[in-house]
Amino acid sequence: MDGDTLYSIGDLARRTGLTVKAIRFYADRGIVPPTDRSPAGYRRYGIDAVARLDLVRTLRDLGLDLSTIRKVLDREISLPEVAAAHAEALAVQIRTLRLRRAVLMAVARRGSTPEEMDLMHKLAKLSEDERRRLIDDFLDTAFGGLDAAAGFAAARRSMTPELPDSPETEQVEAWVELAELSQDPDFRAGVRRMAEHHAAERSQGDATTLRRDSAAMVRDEVGPALAAGIDPASPEADAVVAAVMAQYAQVFDRLDDIELRHRLLTRLEAAADPRWERYLRLLAVINGWPPPESLAPVYAWFIPALRARIPR
Repeated sequence: MDGDTLYSIGDLARRTGLTVKAIRFYADRGIVPPTDRSPAGYRRYGIDAVARLDLVRTLRDLGLDLSTIRKVLDREISLPEVAAAHAEALAVQIRTLRLRRAVLMAVARRGSTPEEMDLMHKLAKLSEDERRRLIDDFLDTAFGGLDAAAGFAAARRSMTPELPDSPETEQVEAWVELAELSQDPDFRAGVRRMAEHHAAERSQGDATTLRRDSAAMVRDEVGPALAAGIDPASPEADAVVAAVMAQYAQVFDRLDDIELRHRLLTRLEAAADPRWERYLRLLAVINGWPPPESLAPVYAWFIPALRARIPR
């Protein structure tokens, strides 16, 4: 083919690999119009039609619609603009497909019922804004109206799941379970009680993040007792409880008395809710964080030990 020769639709079909029907279709829609017609009325095309048809096929393979292709060929919009827009649209589709794949894999692995699969799909396909609103509602219930100086802004951030754009199956499963857990009224009430205990202790002069510190006090003292196999009901446990209470009393600059022991017991009983530890573990999976340390054995040892040493 040279620049001056006009070619039949059959010539174009052989040159481009497209069918005559396809070329005629594009011609009828003004995408690749004929340059001229033969005396018998047959369409004739210039060499530029080959380049246009090659570009049309490429753009169609990439998923562009005919209207957009015509605008690109007519230079009404630039190819880079179209490419950027469609690349973003494809990215959204890819994220959606990956999310659906993760849901299906989770359903297959868990042996979910149709009802569970429906719920999992609905929760998993929520938009980022919808997920944020769902969690914000939970956190508002937990921390709303409490003293902002008590560190609750940081707590909210540390308790917020961020599901990746392309989550793994385990992250989708964790998100669905966490979303369900966050809507549990009893769990919400328990988290609220922990927040209220924290706020109350801050208002009484606690200058530390006491939830973490009290857990650390108990863990550090109880850990060796657990390793040594000390029974929480045995006399040997007296020293462990006394050591924890001495540190706890020092935080408030007061004596270790019945009231203070009741306060710590109430706080630890709320923190020992296994659903709270489950929430933190699910959060770590979703956010790609290291799994949190389990304090369940520590609480299971110290709570009955402390309760047994509070006079009735």
